[in-house]
Amino acid sequence: MNRVPLAERMRPKTLDEVVGQDKIIGEGKILTEIVKKKEPVNLIFWGPPGTGKTTLARILAHEFNADFIEISAVTSGKKDIEQVVERAKTNWNLKTRTVLFVDEIHRFNKAQQDAFLPHVESGLITLIGATTENPSFEVISPLLSRSRVIVLSPLKKEAILEVLHNTIIAQNIKIVKKSSKSTPYITEEALDYLAELSGGDARSALGDLELAISLTNKITKDTIEEAAGKKLPGYDKKGDHHYDTISAFIKSMRGSDVDAALYYLARMVESGEDPKFIARRMVIFASEDIGLAGNGALSLATACFQAVERVGMPESGLMLAHTTVALTLSKKSRATTDAWYKAQDLAKKSMNEPVPIWLRNAPTKLMKDLGFGKGQKWESGFHLDKNYLPDSIKNEKIWKN
Repeated sequence: MNRVPLAERMRPKTLDEVVGQDKIIGEGKILTEIVKKKEPVNLIFWGPPGTGKTTLARILAHEFNADFIEISAVTSGKKDIEQVVERAKTNWNLKTRTVLFVDEIHRFNKAQQDAFLPHVESGLITLIGATTENPSFEVISPLLSRSRVIVLSPLKKEAILEVLHNTIIAQNIKIVKKSSKSTPYITEEALDYLAELSGGDARSALGDLELAISLTNKITKDTIEEAAGKKLPGYDKKGDHHYDTISAFIKSMRGSDVDAALYYLARMVESGEDPKFIARRMVIFASEDIGLAGNGALSLATACFQAVERVGMPESGLMLAHTTVALTLSKKSRATTDAWYKAQDLAKKSMNEPVPIWLRNAPTKLMKDLGFGKGQKWESGFHLDKNYLPDSIKNEKIWKN
């Protein structure tokens, strides 16, 4: 009996064997180019479970001829980090590179993430972090600024099917249209259902397949259902249903439909959606769609996000519902949003235009003599008769109330 899990046995060994990540692997793509140059780069892999984050880290370490150290932020602490550093120092003396892979790096607190900084900066360690959460919010800025963020796509059904086909061939299992006397086999219906059930997670698909194989040598759709212990979900945190539902939630709030907004909120919560993700979208909504029409909306949404972080589920569901109702019933205005987009566009086109001289600071006598800040008076109704925009765009109107 092979005690190594099937997913581990089928793990790709080279970039060419990785499926479903065509945006980052292939001629001219970032990971392929990094491997070609043989120069390790600090990376943050951001993507859903089962998309190959650990696999890619191992492949890169092998390509760099580096000592690969793997830790999980869930089970590791300060002592583990210290041991990694000591091992890296030994490797340094032996002229061997050290690649440290931190799974679920977002679960390390700020102090723990800070501990990596000096060793990443010195080159003692090449850090590869993996996270399912947005690194902009979960990884400290100094680490982000020293790393490249690589976004891994959820695996499409075709990619999952390719993984399953390769595995089934390796296991000497036949793929048949319907039940057969010849065993072992898996029906095409079962294979398709297995891919659908995975939700874009290759590891999950292989785990369900392995359990099905252990149950029988005649694998049908019923076998897969028994192995997975669940029916095909109507909501998937990593696939189209995820995006469709959050879209419906936002648009229901935008349309001031409280019943629909609460319904889609409940669907997300019941399906195990990250409550911080929902709260974060409401913060954006409060500013983007409500704006000045409800000046307290942004404060309420921000307070909700903080409460969700501190209280946790299931109690946070009430706070999400409270805020959802308030935002849905609020008056809406996109005036600030529209003005911001126009300001950004205008700024991009006129970045080199000089600031009017009268608006500039004049910290030296020479600058005063040249007219910098001339006529400035700090009083109520400050220079309402003057133009504040650069001359070339002085007639542009950005704000429309």
